[in-house]
Amino acid sequence: MTPTVPTTAQPALMTADEFVKLHGDESGVELVKGRVVRYPMPGAEHGEVCLSAGAIIREVVKQGGLGRVTSNDTFVRTGTNPDTYRGADVCFDSFTRVPKEKPLPKGPLEQAPDLVIEVRSPTDRTGDIQIKVGEYLNAGVTVVVVLDPGIDAATVYRQTEDIPQRFSNGDELTLPDVLPGFSVPVRKFFE
Repeated sequence: MTPTVPTTAQPALMTADEFVKLHGDESGVELVKGRVVRYPMPGAEHGEVCLSAGAIIREVVKQGGLGRVTSNDTFVRTGTNPDTYRGADVCFDSFTRVPKEKPLPKGPLEQAPDLVIEVRSPTDRTGDIQIKVGEYLNAGVTVVVVLDPGIDAATVYRQTEDIPQRFSNGDELTLPDVLPGFSVPVRKFFE
């Protein structure tokens, strides 16, 4: 007789619909490959940099009539089967991707935005950030910018480039592929 080994049953993976129903109004939570992942609240500095980034991008987008800007952990679908929603700090959706006449959804963004800005939190590990950036790019986001308040720097990742660009405090950040004519000193995000 063969002995039986007790096994621990894994909880069922959560679908996107279940996640939105249960956690759609929360912050600090994401659905990663069907599992709910909670993140510690990042703190005041993170919030200040997110607000600065959103304000800077929104000003350019509104002046140019280019699209819409969202923030505050806007859920962006980055995977299916199993489902994944990431909470982006700032997103830009051009009117090319989401026409002006079509309102943004009340829930998550199912279509990838043109631009995602993530602000590194004190608890973020480099590998975790790289995974998240890769998910955004694989989902169709054209450009992902990671702002790091710890060193006042911006790193820009693009679908079309294998090597990210690094911008320091004294550099001008440009994003010609998603915001033509946009140019801002990196330090502005951290002031």
